[in-house]
This record gives sequence, C-alpha cells and structure tokens, in this order.
Amino acid sequence: MNKIDITTIHLGSRFSADVYFDDGVNMFLGARKPAKHYHLACIKRWAVPFLLSEGHELPPEDINSKNSTANEEPAELEELEEVDELEELEQA
Repeated sequence: MNKIDITTIHLGSRFSADVYFDDGVNMFLGARKPAKHYHLACIKRWAVPFLLSEGHELPPEDINSKNSTANEEPAELEELEEVDELEELEQA
C-alpha cells in the first residue's frame, strides 16, 4: 500500500482506490468519494500520522461533470426517502 501524508488531504480530495487509516484495516474514505469536513476533522482529532491506499489521488473534478461524485449524495437521499415512504405505506 502507498503511504499518504495527511497534510496532502484537503476538502474534496479523492483517490482511485479506498483509503485506510494507518492500521491498514479500517477504511477512512471510499474510492472516488470526496473528502468532507468531517474526514479532515477526524484525522486531526485522532492525530492520525498517515493514511494508506493502493490507489493515487485523483485530479480535481468539475462539479458539473457527468462523472462527478459530488452529486451522488442527493440521489442517495432521494432513494432513502422513497424507501421510507414505501415502508410507511406497507405498515398502514
């Protein structure tokens, strides 16, 4: 695995493969998912010395790009809301 210096991780950083904490077991960030504020707070709060990944950092991506992962969360939330509505209907 490649050792990643935590000072290179910033808001929106994405990697081609999953990123793990320094133990090599617990996942820090999924492949192609952008780092968010809580990711940055986590490595600072827990004084994580470095991260590990089989991949490499991906270049910044245009938010409007068709392949952008920035728009995935709203779609996931819509799916969850639909499931919740369906469960409510089934319980009624």
